[in-house]
Amino acid sequence: MSKSTSTSGPASGTASRSKPIMIVSGVAVAAALLGLVSYTATKPSGSGGDGGASVAEVSVDPTAGVYPELEAYARRDASDKLALGRADAPVVLIEYADFKCGYCGKFARDTEPALVKKYVEGGTLRIEWRNFPIFGEESEAAARASWAAGQQGRFWEFHRAAYAEGAKEKGFGKERLAALGRQAGVGDLARFARDTDSAAARAAVSADKEQGYSLGATSTPSFLINGRPIAGAQPTETFTRAIDAAAKAAEATGRKAAGGESGEKPKSGESGGKPAAGR
Repeated sequence: MSKSTSTSGPASGTASRSKPIMIVSGVAVAAALLGLVSYTATKPSGSGGDGGASVAEVSVDPTAGVYPELEAYARRDASDKLALGRADAPVVLIEYADFKCGYCGKFARDTEPALVKKYVEGGTLRIEWRNFPIFGEESEAAARASWAAGQQGRFWEFHRAAYAEGAKEKGFGKERLAALGRQAGVGDLARFARDTDSAAARAAVSADKEQGYSLGATSTPSFLINGRPIAGAQPTETFTRAIDAAAKAAEATGRKAAGGESGEKPKSGESGGKPAAGR
C-alpha cells in the first residue's frame, strides 16, 4: 500500500491540500468514511513518491463493521469495461489503486488471481476497478492508458502487464505505455494513444479519483467489499473471509426478501420486502 504525497492520512500531522469528505447518507456513512482510513502508511522511498517500493504498516480487522450505505458505490454496470464478473453477482469488490503502487502490484499478482478463480468464475464476486492515481504525472498517464485499453476490451490485459514483476520500475512514460498497450493486445494503437490523451479519459480517471477521496482514502490499495472497508494488500484470507461473509449476508437477505428465514412466503397482500442488491 502507498500513500499520496498530496493528501494526509489520519496519522499525518500536515497536508499540502485537503479533500472534502462527501457525506452520502447521514451519520452512519460518515462513520464508515472515517473507518476506511483508520490505518497508517509510510510514503514510498524515492523523490516525489514515484520512484521506490511502497512500504506500509496496516492493521485491519477482517471482522470490522459493514456499512450498507457504502454498497451504493458499486456501479453494477454490465457495460463497465473496467469490471470483471457478473453485474448481478451477490458480492462486489471495489478496488482503488495506482499502477505505481508496489502493494497494488502485490495484490494483483498474489491475491486477485485466486479470488477470480474461486469467486468471479463461479458468479459470486464482481471486481470493479477504480483508478486512484496519487503518485504524480506518470500515475495519471498510466491510469488514462488503462482506461484507453479498456475502450478496446483490453483493460485486464493491460492491468496484468502493468503489474507484472518489475514493470513498475520501468516507469510509465509515453513509449512505455505504448509498449504495454502492445503487450496487452490492444488492436488499434493509434486510437489507444488518442484515447489515453483524451478529455474522456481524464474525466473518467478524475471521477474515480474523486470517489476515492470522497471515501477518505489517501492510500492504495483500498477496497470496499459490499460496504466493508479493507485497507492494504492484506493476506488472501482477509479477502476470502470478507467475501464469504458478504455472500452469506446477501443470501440471508435474499431469503428474508422471499419470505423469511424459514422460507415462508408472504401472505396475500403483504410485501415480501426488497430483494438484496444484485440478487
